[in-house]
Amino acid sequence: MDINLKSMKQIFPFKHVCQRSASRRRFLADVLSGLAVAGLPPALAFSDDEASELNQELDASIRRALSWLASEQQVSGAWTTSDFGESTATTALAIMSFLAGGHVPEEGPYGHHMTRGVGWLLSQQHDNGLLVGKERSHGPMYSHGIATLMLAEVTGMVEPAQSEKCREVLQKAVKLIIDAQNHQKSAEHDGGWRYQPTSSDADLSVTAWQLLALRAAKDIGCDIPAENIDRAIAYIRRLHVKHDGGFGYMVGHGSSVTRSGTGIVALEVCGEHRTEETISAANLILSRPLTKGEQYFYYGAYYCTVGMFKVGGDEWHQSREALYRTILDLQHPTGYWNPENGTERQAGKVYSTSLSVLALAIEYGYLPIYQR
Repeated sequence: MDINLKSMKQIFPFKHVCQRSASRRRFLADVLSGLAVAGLPPALAFSDDEASELNQELDASIRRALSWLASEQQVSGAWTTSDFGESTATTALAIMSFLAGGHVPEEGPYGHHMTRGVGWLLSQQHDNGLLVGKERSHGPMYSHGIATLMLAEVTGMVEPAQSEKCREVLQKAVKLIIDAQNHQKSAEHDGGWRYQPTSSDADLSVTAWQLLALRAAKDIGCDIPAENIDRAIAYIRRLHVKHDGGFGYMVGHGSSVTRSGTGIVALEVCGEHRTEETISAANLILSRPLTKGEQYFYYGAYYCTVGMFKVGGDEWHQSREALYRTILDLQHPTGYWNPENGTERQAGKVYSTSLSVLALAIEYGYLPIYQR
């Protein structure tokens, strides 16, 4: 499907979308502002079990992490990686951490941080719609998917001064995702995404971020073609490893705990709830619990927690505390998480801290994309 910019007003009726989105979320913003003024953390305010030691640890951990993230924002409004400079991906992850923790732009202690971060990210879009700044990256579609997801989540919350620009940037970003999926690929890779908008192959990790972005955009009223989602579901199913129930990185690859969580999330956001594939992957995660030594640990902590929460049921209840404790035990007293291995070490503390917050705040329920 070739979408040109002239037709975007018909495809994305943003005026009406943002009116609905703003009215739907304004109540949330008002409630959260009241909590911030009162000094009450969201989970303690709404928890069914305020005496729960774990819930109190989660609240305290998230508060420390958000305070640390705020201190790491650059003068430009961006957040950085350790080795690659200012990044649309880390900036988007940091902003979503504040959203997940119950904060909104221009409200409370972190509202201005969020507004500045959104403003910087909006300034980084390329003419073709790609949301990647000057960071060095072999896979710009990672940053693009994460940034698009954040914009879809925040569009209905920003002040009027930013809303029009958010709409313009988001519509171009979504178009690029659709066009990238439609770029010619072999039957093995059809329906997925890879590192570049013009890649002819696909992988699970990049694909999951694009699906999160498309689902978030659909949730605020964007018309995402059903054909594209159907092709993405078929691609994710081809990555299912039948002999152990997990998911592989590419067709024919073996599974891992991290990739199993990623596969669950990719299918769940497409509406494939508690399918044979997601349940079998959840059982793999239960049988091989995530540990600090897992490759791409923080990526796994994020996807396994979100995935198991979305599966729900006994699978979530059996894994919940172990996942939370594994993450909590690695937090530095000042609030951050420090990645120690490989690519995650290069990504840096903002990356690992943001993913940890998004995992730990999953039950707060403030980000629509992470709700069941």
